[in-house]
Amino acid sequence: MLFKFKSQVTSDLIMLEADARRLLHIMLGHDPDKGIILVKDMPAAVAKLESAVAQDEAARLQRSQAAQKAAVPKDSPQDDSVEVLDAVRLAQRATPMLKLLKHCVADPSDVVWGV
Repeated sequence: MLFKFKSQVTSDLIMLEADARRLLHIMLGHDPDKGIILVKDMPAAVAKLESAVAQDEAARLQRSQAAQKAAVPKDSPQDDSVEVLDAVRLAQRATPMLKLLKHCVADPSDVVWGV
């Protein structure tokens, strides 16, 4: 399933369901199939999304540094307690949504999806 985010001042943003739901959950605290983000709520949504991106980048940096320190040979058993990070960074998934929201704040327009 695809999610299509629409506003009157930008082109449509189409995302895969899993990615859209992840971003909606970060911004809204839940991930409805259809809804609206009002202009007055967008600055808070942008702040939450930027904060989540910063946390993801910090976790990746920490994970990378820990992996470099460990320098475990490939044939040795791996520790199952190590968190596996998604190959695609949250920043890559969130950038189109952040651009859309910031544009909608600058030129006031609500964002809707699922309608």
